Amino acid sequence: MKHELATFAGGCFWCMEKPFEQHEGVISVVAGYTGGHTKDPTYEEVSGGTSGHLEAVQVTFDPEKVSYATLVELYWHLVDPTDASGQFADRGTQYHTAILVHDQAQRAAAEASKAKLQASGRFDKPIATRILPAQEFYPAEDYHQDYYKKNPERYQAYHHYSGREGFLETAWPNEPDAGSHAASSTATYTKPPAAELRQRLTPEQYHVTQEEGTERPFANEYWDNKHEGIYVDVVSGEPLFSSTDKFKSGTGWPSFVRPLDKDNIVEHTDRKLFMTRTEVRSKHGDSHLGHVFPDGPEPTGLRYCINSAALRFIPKEDLEKEGYGEYLKLFQ
Repeated sequence: MKHELATFAGGCFWCMEKPFEQHEGVISVVAGYTGGHTKDPTYEEVSGGTSGHLEAVQVTFDPEKVSYATLVELYWHLVDPTDASGQFADRGTQYHTAILVHDQAQRAAAEASKAKLQASGRFDKPIATRILPAQEFYPAEDYHQDYYKKNPERYQAYHHYSGREGFLETAWPNEPDAGSHAASSTATYTKPPAAELRQRLTPEQYHVTQEEGTERPFANEYWDNKHEGIYVDVVSGEPLFSSTDKFKSGTGWPSFVRPLDKDNIVEHTDRKLFMTRTEVRSKHGDSHLGHVFPDGPEPTGLRYCINSAALRFIPKEDLEKEGYGEYLKLFQ
């Protein structure tokens, strides 16, 4: 299996590591230093501004599961790309933003993404993030690696009081968790390009999610699944349903009385097949999931009838390592 590298500078690397590390298809994330003239620099040299290096993260990813373009899109959700002097509370060249590309394909993707962001009008100032050739990358000291896991309270306090959290919540108002980077952060839930979906999804998954197809009843992966865990969108990874709300409907499809996170569910009127039904789609992945009917059990009286092909099941024992640790409380 061929893995690839992506390198991003976005100010304090503590705040850059977590969102990338929790994204599907990412193998590992290392905090470190790059772009300067000092060989094997220390944190003191970099933070003091004498090394010429940027604080950065180097991401190892599986291109069959996540595209480089998707990682660049996530990057924009983590920084203030208009700040040419640093990032939030951290000032100086060592905290400048930059996308450090490893080849011409990455440069083309990064340039296109930057141009698209500038043209979108989301920010009223020019995009200051530079696109630079990748140079030697020096991993930071061990205590900086996975800082958000080792020192969660200090990490969260820094993320909030540095001003990063508030800025991201304002910059991405339709993504209410963008500033928190919690496990359910919508900043990490995006729909990959069509070409990537064609490659990553099975023909049935693609037909169901992208072409509003319906799989066969009693012949799908999760209709009789009795294990504890949550179900996420196979396209975006956003949390959709929990085994705690699953019931045996007799229809041959997975059925739930409610969504796990209603904010991740969108409903539309569906008048196909000479009937009126309520279609259910995922908000961020825009995947067709199934339909909801008013014939379910209490306490909601609803039946969310969902295609297995639109879902990925995460057992409760894997929630933490997959980045959905906040949902463990459902099973305690």
